Amino acid sequence: MTRWFRSYWSEEDTWFYFEVDADGWVTRQVELQGPLQKPIAAASSIEWEAAQQAGTLADYEATFGATAEVSVHEWDAHEPQDLAAKEFETVWRTARAICHARVRAC
Repeated sequence: MTRWFRSYWSEEDTWFYFEVDADGWVTRQVELQGPLQKPIAAASSIEWEAAQQAGTLADYEATFGATAEVSVHEWDAHEPQDLAAKEFETVWRTARAICHARVRAC
């Protein structure tokens, strides 16, 4: 079963939004940093793997970042707050658009 949650890491002043599969592996991840919650990542594990196989991983990570490479069961999420799928999708679409536009502007 897919699960969505967010977690705040005060050390980095960053909100992490996660979509995880039934085994606890991150399938999509968004990172919003600072008081303005600036998107610094909006990555998909499927896209990341495809970019790695295609030899375009550096470009993908420069645009969208990366997802956590371990199961969420293996690290301590900082007070996770469950989200509805719709809440995650709203954050995901906004962050993706900003990450994509940022790269096109360079």
